[in-house]
Amino acid sequence: MPSVKIEKLVFGGQGMGYWDNKAAFVWNALPGEEVEVDVTYNKKTHSEGTAIKINNPSPDRIEPLEDHASICSAWSVMTLEAEQKWKEETAREVYDRMGGITLPSYDMIWETNKDGNKITHGYRNKIEYSFGQHPDGRVSFAFFERGKRNRRPIDQCLLASKEINETAQTIFDWVIKREISLRSLKALIVRSNKAGETIATLFIKDEMKFREKEIQDLLSKSFIGFQIYYSTHKSPASVPTKLLYSVGTDAITENLAGVTFSYGALSFFQICPPIFERALEDIRAHIDSSLPLVDFYAGVGSIGLTLASSVPSVQLVESNPEAVENAEKNIRLNDLSDKVTAILSPAEKVTEYITEDCQVVVDPPRAGLHPDVVKRLLEVKPKRIIYLSCDLSTQARDIKMLSEAYSISFSRLYNFFPRTPHIEGLVVLELV
Repeated sequence: MPSVKIEKLVFGGQGMGYWDNKAAFVWNALPGEEVEVDVTYNKKTHSEGTAIKINNPSPDRIEPLEDHASICSAWSVMTLEAEQKWKEETAREVYDRMGGITLPSYDMIWETNKDGNKITHGYRNKIEYSFGQHPDGRVSFAFFERGKRNRRPIDQCLLASKEINETAQTIFDWVIKREISLRSLKALIVRSNKAGETIATLFIKDEMKFREKEIQDLLSKSFIGFQIYYSTHKSPASVPTKLLYSVGTDAITENLAGVTFSYGALSFFQICPPIFERALEDIRAHIDSSLPLVDFYAGVGSIGLTLASSVPSVQLVESNPEAVENAEKNIRLNDLSDKVTAILSPAEKVTEYITEDCQVVVDPPRAGLHPDVVKRLLEVKPKRIIYLSCDLSTQARDIKMLSEAYSISFSRLYNFFPRTPHIEGLVVLELV
């Protein structure tokens, strides 16, 4: 088992040191520590693994609240001050390395409670549990170990809202009572909203029969919808192959910046709405009220619809059919049919919607902007591009390409996922 001296934290979350004359990227390791590593990936270029013994703990190291922290909240082993410092430093490094970019600001925004303390747990409005087995044979919830195929048994996740954990426990108790075998269980997704309501979807690998009343009886004032899907064993992912049962509602509603959104358990929606609302405030501050808005990678419309009252018109472009269906529902819910249109298409197939006399908002997946979208932006040169990103490395890459015509006028980092290495970034680009 190799011993590695950790030099720094890198974008992505691992500590970096050197072993066998190559870079080693190590989870559960902080700068300055000498750690013994369980290696899970070892190639000619680099190795990866998890520290299982800390020989000289960093002054920044603290005891995490969960024994499975290395899986879901890898940065809960450090103080909040260290998390702030290293998120800002890794962001600075990745923007410089991937894009040669220096941002106006690297300050990172946290959500705080009414006492002004930083919120670190209970913020997630969605959790997907797998199922596993305790050493004593009991069925349990589980998460997959980093870099491995085996599942780590857990009882609950403290990053999730209290309501999610309560609903998950209700379903788990029912699963145990019904003696559903581990072989038949695939995954459970639970979502919650700010009002404390939850919906859940259970995926099983057999077309099992239940009495609908027993499923209905699981619902409560807060647990308002439950679906059970058969999910084919041919795919390891939670594929909704066939709906077996549906009781209550199959959607949940959330209010963001005065706009009502409806979305299903399987839809993409922001995981931490309060901090997302802070990002929306910053986006709104840079909107030109005289120009129409094009919102690419729009999802269910969580950005474009909140800005609709500030602009003449909005076009939402999204490639996922379920998301577009929800976006159209949300347009109607908010009586915005006269000024908002949802378009079902990959962004790169409808770049003609980007014109010189519009402003563009993009919130792409981790892969960043499609090259054809970047090409169109550089060809027609809209006045302003507002770029929110869940992956700073691809955002930096895209901004580097756009810098031939645009300059950065505003930037901000957001801690959407406290106690994890994840950072989201907003950059506003103005035509030079």
